[in-house]
Amino acid sequence: MEHDVVPLVPRRPSAWRRTIGALLRAAREDRALRLVDVAARARLSPQYLSEVERGLKEPSSEVLAALTDALGLTLVDLAQGIVDALATPATRPAGVVRPLSSRPGAAGHARAATALRGGVLLAA
Repeated sequence: MEHDVVPLVPRRPSAWRRTIGALLRAAREDRALRLVDVAARARLSPQYLSEVERGLKEPSSEVLAALTDALGLTLVDLAQGIVDALATPATRPAGVVRPLSSRPGAAGHARAATALRGGVLLAA
C-alpha cells in the first residue's frame, strides 16, 4: 500500500486562535496583571499561557474556563468577543471589537483600553 508523502509546512496560527489569544491578552493587560499571575490563578504554566496569547496553542474548554475565571470574565464574555472580532467587516464597525465585560460582582470595572493583536483592533 503506497502513501503520498506530504511535506510538513509550518502553519500560521488560525484566526480563531489568534483572536482568542488577543482577547485574553487584552483582558489581562487591561487589568494590569502579569502573565505569571494569571497563569498561576488558572493553574497553567506561564509558557503555555504565553503560547495561547500568541495564538500558537489552541486551549481546551477547561483551559478557557480557567483563564476567563482568572481574569474575572465568563465564557460568554469571551465567546461574544470572538463573535465580534470574527464578524464580517460589513457587520462590525471599522474593525473595532466590543469590550469584554467584567463578570457581575467582579471587583472593579474594565478600563477602556485598545490593543492591536494579529491585525485585529480590540477594545477591552
